[in-house]
This record gives sequence, structure tokens and C-alpha cells, in this order.
Amino acid sequence: MSGHRKEGSDNKVEFLSTHLREKLEEIQRVLECLVQESSRGIPIIVEGKNDVRALRHLHVQGKIMCAKTAGKSRLDLLGQIEEGSFREVILLFDFDRRGREWTDTVKENLERAKVKPNLEFSNDLKVLVGREVKDIEGLASYIETLREKVGQTRVEEA
Repeated sequence: MSGHRKEGSDNKVEFLSTHLREKLEEIQRVLECLVQESSRGIPIIVEGKNDVRALRHLHVQGKIMCAKTAGKSRLDLLGQIEEGSFREVILLFDFDRRGREWTDTVKENLERAKVKPNLEFSNDLKVLVGREVKDIEGLASYIETLREKVGQTRVEEA
């Protein structure tokens, strides 16, 4: 009888391991696409400097702009976007209530300025990490934790 429990337990562990591996692969796929879009010149707007550091750690090399920097207003940010003549901007704010508020506000301002706000990456990551990650700066450590759980020791580039 205990053999059946162990076997069931092993199946559950295997299922969780497979689920976590698939989740990690999907997050890595989204990040790979983000790296590609960024390298094509599409800027990314994040909330703060820690978010920039996290994205750099995840191999995002393109232009990353901070929405909340000391002394900078939303108008300054929009002016910076308009000066760059960007047609599209990726919004990647935190996954909490304030992040959603920032997303909505900046999105509306961008649309008024005839700049396309890209929410695809934010929405995809939000679905994948759920309530497990509340901010962009937590993504890198979350990915490392997933790698440890699935036994993926080799750090793969995003």
C-alpha cells in the first residue's frame, strides 16, 4: 500500500517538475522576444532603476527608460519619447496595483501622442508569474529559483 503512495507521490513531483520547467521555458521565451524587440530599437519603459538593473541582468541591452526617476515628471518622460521619434514603446511596469495604474496612465498619454504602447510582454509575464512576482526587479531572482527547482544549473541567455 505504501508503494502506491510513493508512486503517486513520485508522479506528483514529476508533474510539478514538468510544470515548473514548462513555466521557466515560457518565461525565457517571452524574455527572448523582449531582448529581440529591444535590440530592434523599441524602447522599454520601467518604473525605476532597480527594474533597469534586473532587465540588464536578464540580457536586455536596448534602450530602457525609467518612468519614476527623481525630479522627472510624466511629461518629461513623454517628451523624451517624442524626441526619440519612437512609434512604439514597450511598457513593463510592476504587477501590483500601482504598476497597473502607471500602465493605464502612461498608455493613455502615449496613445494621445500617437505612440503605440506595447503591453504584450507585461501581460504575458503577468500571466506566467501570477502573484509569485510583484515587480520587474523580482523577475531575475524568480527565474533563478525556478532554475534551481528544475535542476537547470546552466544559465541560459534570455
